[in-house]
Amino acid sequence: MDIILTHGPMLVIMAGVVGFFMAWGIGANDVANAMGTSVGSKALTIKQAILIAMVFEFAGAYLAGGEVTSTIRKGIIDAAYFVDSPELLVFGMISALFAAATWLLIASILGWPVSTTHSIVGAIVGFAAVGVSPDAVEWGKVLGIVGSWIVTPLISGIIAFLIFNSAQKLIFDTENPLIQAKRWVPFYMFLAGFVLALVTIKKGLKHLGLDIGSVEGYIYAIIVAVLVAFIGKLFINRLKFDENAAKKTHYANVEKVFALLMIVTACAMAFAHGSNDVANAIGPLAAVVSIVGNDGEIAAKSAIAWWILPLGGFGIVAGLALFGHKVIATIGNGITHLTPSRGFAAELAAACTVVIASGTGLPISTTQTLVGAVLGVGMARGIAAINLTVVRNIVVSWVITLPVGAGLSIVFFWGMVAIFT
Repeated sequence: MDIILTHGPMLVIMAGVVGFFMAWGIGANDVANAMGTSVGSKALTIKQAILIAMVFEFAGAYLAGGEVTSTIRKGIIDAAYFVDSPELLVFGMISALFAAATWLLIASILGWPVSTTHSIVGAIVGFAAVGVSPDAVEWGKVLGIVGSWIVTPLISGIIAFLIFNSAQKLIFDTENPLIQAKRWVPFYMFLAGFVLALVTIKKGLKHLGLDIGSVEGYIYAIIVAVLVAFIGKLFINRLKFDENAAKKTHYANVEKVFALLMIVTACAMAFAHGSNDVANAIGPLAAVVSIVGNDGEIAAKSAIAWWILPLGGFGIVAGLALFGHKVIATIGNGITHLTPSRGFAAELAAACTVVIASGTGLPISTTQTLVGAVLGVGMARGIAAINLTVVRNIVVSWVITLPVGAGLSIVFFWGMVAIFT
């Protein structure tokens, strides 16, 4: 307790610095989830994708990042073990942020898309289990996260496989792809509008304190979907294409329609991602600020100081601008060759999986969800369409994320204990 009273301001500054570093890592690594498929399919250039992501990620983080956050991210450790020594929780949260951010920096340099959520969870588990007590960790939740390594990519991969195959059969493999596109693309627009509206409501707007019930949420999503489909149909019917052109030209024109859809899905996913995943950086930071501000008292929820959300938003934007292109290249080009229709199938499948996970309480990594969806699209074209070396490296990076985060966190935690006690 004396440590918090004596060194409180210094600990808050340290937490702010490593919190910004963590947000930087989220921008460098995780934003590829929203933009990787758009760049890989050439719906957007890398510069356009980064500019759009900057706007929507920052808007999601700042406008919908939440006024209150859980003190212990994902409820992964029991705060009761820290009541008599709150300084250990402060040291642990700073160490966890530093550890997770360090791993995200390494992964981003290598172009590996890893889970920011799993990085911070692994780091929190590490300092709590070794530095305090193994009993302080909710091991059941950790096992649930490990299980999600298989479940979430599998779900998104199957959905992407089905969406891509349906577009192939209904549009691309027909005698006149343009006529079929005019008939079926509004349906895909309805589906995209519905799913993305649900993602925004469940992952974005809920942080604004809007009390939208499940039934209301679905009603709003259907209204948005109908509007999107109606506007899409008007837009497609106005397009003038040469009916007598070669089939290859028809394919290119249909892909242009899907490219527009890709941009819309990417913007919505960026907003939802910014609103949700900024908590990986600001949650532990808000916990430190709350504990220091309350002279060592640990609250279940922490009100977020005015400066924390913009710090997280700017951190995400900075990481994206400086390092985001490496992981975007891996997801967009490294796994399989993407066209706008394939990229749309992957993006929509990832959004569907996020909605399913939100409804069922399934622990989820947006990174693993999108990689699974891209794999699903690749599998629809056969195993030869997938770069298995890249996939192997990605899977290895997923498996080592928890232990690496935990190991770094333990080292940093012991270092802080040695310095301040």
